[in-house]
Amino acid sequence: MTLVAGVDTSTQSCKVLIVDAESGRIVRSGSAKHPDGTECHPDAWWAAFLEASEKAGGLSDVAAISVGGQQHGMVLLDADGAVIRPALLWNDTRSAPAASELTADLGVDAWVQATGLVLVASFTVTKLRWVADHEPENAARIAAVCLPHDWLTWKIMGTPGLDALVTDRSDASGTGYFDPVSGAYRRDLLALALRRTEDEVAGIVLPRVLGPAEAGGRGDAALGLGDALVGPGCGDNAGAALGLGLVPGDVSVSLGTSGVVAAVSSTPARDVTGTVAGFADALAGFLPLTVTLNGARIVDATANLLGVDFAEFDRLALAAEPGAGGIVEVPYLEGERTPNLPDATGHLAGLTLSNMTPENLARAAVEALLCHMAYGIEGQRALGVQVDKVTLVGGGARSEAVRQLAPGILGVPVDVPEPGEYVALGAARQAAWVLAGGEAPPVWTASDVEHRTGEPQPWLYERYEKVARSVYSF
Repeated sequence: MTLVAGVDTSTQSCKVLIVDAESGRIVRSGSAKHPDGTECHPDAWWAAFLEASEKAGGLSDVAAISVGGQQHGMVLLDADGAVIRPALLWNDTRSAPAASELTADLGVDAWVQATGLVLVASFTVTKLRWVADHEPENAARIAAVCLPHDWLTWKIMGTPGLDALVTDRSDASGTGYFDPVSGAYRRDLLALALRRTEDEVAGIVLPRVLGPAEAGGRGDAALGLGDALVGPGCGDNAGAALGLGLVPGDVSVSLGTSGVVAAVSSTPARDVTGTVAGFADALAGFLPLTVTLNGARIVDATANLLGVDFAEFDRLALAAEPGAGGIVEVPYLEGERTPNLPDATGHLAGLTLSNMTPENLARAAVEALLCHMAYGIEGQRALGVQVDKVTLVGGGARSEAVRQLAPGILGVPVDVPEPGEYVALGAARQAAWVLAGGEAPPVWTASDVEHRTGEPQPWLYERYEKVARSVYSF
């Protein structure tokens, strides 16, 4: 049996899966936590990777490895390959003013045409502007800029020099200085972010963009990976799509720390409203994406407020009628990225003495979460993206109330696969592809999938959108 390894270096933890390259069967696994916060020194990712690999039984018997990872995080390296400062993560919003400044520099249309993105604080390019303005001494030391999965891939190869940094188009497409259509970096945008000329940034190393099944090198012998091929890796959302085996017409809705609506598409997305980011996927296509800051924690926070466990929360939510007795929640509890409202707060509308019950509050939270995701789906449809089916994943998908209400609010059939580490599984599938070669990744048997259908209830989303727009005028 030939084994491959898939890694997910996420915001919260590192997961390592050891997988049979032919069947996709998970043979063993391990995980380790990352520190909390919106910035993190990459050394913590390395420590977690080593711990997770050890818990997974080691890597000495794997023939290939790939890394999927949280997108947008800014890792700055000096000429010696040392980390200059802790990485700013995707959920660090201190660069929101920088996003506004950069947008004003070129205009929204120019950014969308150049990169497929309307800038928000999450994207790497805005974090570079923040460093240039607030930490000029660190900005002056920059010899290379990479992303979390790029850095961990480089470490797995034994840090063989800055020129050995590699990435893939899915993760590069979330930087804000990469064109996912041409597949080329836009150094003029990098220069703009750092307030330098193009000549001044010409020497800054950006990771080489590999093909979807191209090896970046060999693993570090010290890890037992001396003969193992190291794949290009991918962004976490592209990795999940690969792990789930999604095809055009499929949309994944991931309910974790954030909410993510990702559609597999053969055509690029250019959305000047900023609702949909025009990312690339881990194959040769595109992954139009809507990402929200607020995800499953909408439900978590409401369960805590009501003082109930998740089973009782589901019972309460399902005991209420559709529409929660007239209560509408706008769940921008941590500010919001989509729509771009970093200073927003949550909002409850329609409260009365008669409807303010635990059941209706629970129901309103579930409807708010799903309507928030429906906002992304409607944005995809407005661009002509085909939406035939939703695959629901993430911690929030474990809620019976969420699964039961999803088809009606999202308006399409919903598949709920078994809970799993689909980013790491997608990375493992990529590693198997790198090992085998060929034009397409191996076909692996899907896990058991729960199929849900329901009568569409468009009025719930229409009501939610009306309230949200009346409060925040986006």
